[in-house]
Amino acid sequence: MNLFLILISSSLVSNVVLSRFLGICPFLGVSKKTDTAFGMGLAVLFVITIATAVTYSINEIFLKPTGIFKIDLTYLQTIVFILVIAALVQFVEMFLKKYIVSLYESLGVYLPLITTNCAVLGVALSVVEEYTFVEAICYGVGTSIGFLISIVLLASIRERNEYNDIPESFKGMPITLITAGLMAITFFGFSGMVK
Repeated sequence: MNLFLILISSSLVSNVVLSRFLGICPFLGVSKKTDTAFGMGLAVLFVITIATAVTYSINEIFLKPTGIFKIDLTYLQTIVFILVIAALVQFVEMFLKKYIVSLYESLGVYLPLITTNCAVLGVALSVVEEYTFVEAICYGVGTSIGFLISIVLLASIRERNEYNDIPESFKGMPITLITAGLMAITFFGFSGMVK
C-alpha cells in the first residue's frame, strides 16, 4: 500500500512539472505533437527510473559515510549524479538514433537536454535520503509517469488549439503558458488525496 501511495503521490499530487515546476523546458518545447511528447515522456521515464536506481546505489555504496570508503563523500552527489544521468541520456540517444530514427529526429535538440533536465536531477537528489531502494524506484517511476501524463495532455490540448479561434496576441506560446497554468490548477485538486 505504501508503494502505491508513493506512486500516486509522485505522479499526480506532486507532479514534477505542474506542482514542482521542474522540467519545464522539454515540457513546453516538445509538446507540439502528441506522438513526439509521448516519445519524450518514454525517454524521460527510462532515464529517471534507471538514474534513480543507479544514483541511489552509488550514494549508498560509495558516497555515504556507511559505504565502502567509510568517509562522507555526499558533497559529490550532484557531480556524480549529473555524470550518471549524462551517460544514460547518451545511451538513450544512441538507441533512438539506431532503432527509432523518426523519434530521434523529431525530438531534436530536446533529447540531449534531458541531461540538464532538472526534473531528472531533482528526483535523483530527493530520493537518496528519503526512501528505501524499492520506494525510490517507485518514486522515480511515479514521477516519470506524472511527467508523461502532463506532457501528453499539454500536447493534445496544443494540437486542438491549432483549430480553435484564438486571438492573434494569444497564439503560440502565450496560450500554451495559459494552458499549462490551468493544468497546474487542475492538478492542484489532487493535493488533498495523499500526504
